[in-house]
Amino acid sequence: MYSSYDILSTVTAPALGCTEPAAIALSAAAAATLLEDEKITAIELTLDPNIYKNAMGVLIPGSGGRCGIELASAMGAVGGDASRKLQTLTSVGEAELARADVLLSEGRVQTHLDKDRSELYIRTEIHTEAGTVEATVGGLHDRVVELRRNGESVTEHPLLPDSGGGGDPVAELEQWLREQSFASLMQMAVELTPEAEELVRQGVEYNTALADYGLEHATGLGVGASIAEAVEAGIMSDDLITAARKIAAAASDARMDGAPLPAMSSSGSGNHGIVATNVVAAAARQLRSRDRLMLEAVSIAHIVTAYIKAHTGRLSALCGTAVAAGAGAAAGVVHLRGGHADQMASAVTNVIEDLAGIACDGAKASCALKVATGAGSAVQAAMLAEADRRVPGSEGIVSDEVEQTVRNLGRLSKPGMVETDRTILGIMMDEEARRTEAAAG
Repeated sequence: MYSSYDILSTVTAPALGCTEPAAIALSAAAAATLLEDEKITAIELTLDPNIYKNAMGVLIPGSGGRCGIELASAMGAVGGDASRKLQTLTSVGEAELARADVLLSEGRVQTHLDKDRSELYIRTEIHTEAGTVEATVGGLHDRVVELRRNGESVTEHPLLPDSGGGGDPVAELEQWLREQSFASLMQMAVELTPEAEELVRQGVEYNTALADYGLEHATGLGVGASIAEAVEAGIMSDDLITAARKIAAAASDARMDGAPLPAMSSSGSGNHGIVATNVVAAAARQLRSRDRLMLEAVSIAHIVTAYIKAHTGRLSALCGTAVAAGAGAAAGVVHLRGGHADQMASAVTNVIEDLAGIACDGAKASCALKVATGAGSAVQAAMLAEADRRVPGSEGIVSDEVEQTVRNLGRLSKPGMVETDRTILGIMMDEEARRTEAAAG
């Protein structure tokens, strides 16, 4: 049996920048902890397709506005602090970046794609004249599952999971989530201890600060700033949907542009966390909701997101930010309005029917567009649900029971869109090759 705090403390975590480059940097930094002042001669990475896809085109904090899988790895290897998990790169300064650039310029960092991997997987091998050290991040973005030095396993290390616990705690949680009724999870989500309240509040503070940064600096694609400008010009109304889209998109703009601020991630994604927190926070401000009610609603959003991701998988061809976190935010907004569990289930169903076909084509600045879409759909779905309007079970992938609808969404994701995922990655790699060829002359 899990409490709301057990779930929240497992599925939320601060992350600097996009979680895929952060996880790559973590793997490299973890391997580097096994070095003894040896000079790095080469770095080799092996990635699963979804990590590869999501790390290709997103800007990396502290990099001077650059992106790249090899850059994230080199930065982590020469200056990352693996104890900071998804904030590994906070310790990288100009000197470390210069060292990373030397490795890149000399062609010492190579990436390999393991096309047969279906789960999150990052293996980093750092070669020196004295031998090789390795680290593997697997299952979760911030979980180091194996360390090796010269082919021999390192069994005692502070970065490794506690070996006395038996199985994988996150896999166990997700299995448990899949077995729960939606109503029971909604009841649990509002039972917040002081520790759970503080965790939720911290996430709201992190992600609201990102939104403020995005609006002030018009970072990334400037989706949030453009909405704010349209409101000021009288082109758009300053209503609840617009407010939610603005604050969520602005935070994503900042995060995907490499802003030096952490996001509170949800189920392995900073953008998931942004939608789950900022949509609800924006609605709470518009509705002048009590602080405690806002915290309960954000808790609901995180737990619904985790519930859906337990069915669809952490990384897939579906845009979990729009669909899973959007559904979570919709349930949270219903709670702010005084709605009950059946209406929250209706809101989740409405979002799934609305957005289930949105594909994930990697992490990049334009993710802010999908964040804005998910935010708008969340509020619209909540308003429909409050009026007891719900997509009927006879339409599309929707069932009469929200639990079955979520299972159907999981089936659409895996196995349904596995080939779609491969096709998307193939297109992205072809486009990258064309750009490289054009730049070369």
